[in-house]
Amino acid sequence: MNDVFSPVRLGALALRNRIVMAPMTRDRAGPHDEPTDLMVEYYRQRASAGLIVTEGTQPSPAGKGYWRTPGIHSAEQVAGWRKVAEAVHAEGGLLSMQLMHVGRASVRANKAPDADTVAPSAIPCPDPIPGPDGVPVPTQMPRALATDEIPGVIAEYVAAARNAREAGMDAVELHCASGYLPMQFLSSNSNQRTDAYGGSVKNRIRFVVEALEALAGAISADRVGLRICPGVPFNGMADADPAETYAELLRAVDHLGLAYCHLIHIPNKGFDSLELVRANWSGPVIENCGLTLDKAQDVIAQEQAEAVSFGFAYIANPDLVERFRTGAPLAKGDRDTFYTGHGDDARGYTDYPPAC
Repeated sequence: MNDVFSPVRLGALALRNRIVMAPMTRDRAGPHDEPTDLMVEYYRQRASAGLIVTEGTQPSPAGKGYWRTPGIHSAEQVAGWRKVAEAVHAEGGLLSMQLMHVGRASVRANKAPDADTVAPSAIPCPDPIPGPDGVPVPTQMPRALATDEIPGVIAEYVAAARNAREAGMDAVELHCASGYLPMQFLSSNSNQRTDAYGGSVKNRIRFVVEALEALAGAISADRVGLRICPGVPFNGMADADPAETYAELLRAVDHLGLAYCHLIHIPNKGFDSLELVRANWSGPVIENCGLTLDKAQDVIAQEQAEAVSFGFAYIANPDLVERFRTGAPLAKGDRDTFYTGHGDDARGYTDYPPAC
């Protein structure tokens, strides 16, 4: 019987264990949104995970929403990520870069002065976003993308994926959750378009389907994953029927042979999202959200998912796999240092010691 310590294959990725480090924004990038040497050490420390999914990384200046998040659209950023990949690979680890275009979920102060803020429709994100000083401020009104602009946004994702592979990343993950651009297209309340990308479920999933098809064509489908969270209200999401939307989406991309579906498994009224994924998706699944080691072992043993991901636990436990394996207690993270916004601030970032 398999457990979290057994190997598994997700597409082209041969994981040495089934424990995945979930993507977590930490606001430690450099002044040009480049990965710093401190970020190299942060990821190196956690390389015993079967797979590390990086923090959300913007594919373009317009895709940035938060202060000091890294990008993958400049030579300097590619060079920084190459150092990360080399450090993780030297420890025997694997990396999937999460491509995160936030769309309307941004504030002007966090972005380059000439960076646009775009969305499916000119509807602002109702949730405030932290500015450079960490204080949440109201978001701005986004500009609705014209139909003929959408291929260009997808091309930015493709260029970012190619850059990620050039930097040594083993795969990419399209962030389709948390109320960011792909989810803004999926959700009926944030997508009020009347063209081929809005209205019916088939039209609202079109952007994500085309983006995944383009990514698969650019770097191979078995090196592309997607992350979803049906029904999450974060950043103003309120789809009329998330079960229908995500079932349609999963069926539409299932034939591509993608590496995995990374599910944030939250409670939903009327449906269970893990059951929904399993009914409409034949590929590997990574389950995330609120897992303990015991729960994760049950998920794997019962073949509900091929792998499990942990976020919060990885902040204070860089050696999480070893702690799980030996039964060592887990350290607690310092919430005051989760997001410092300083690229050279090791506090609560790389200064958590291993268990032994």
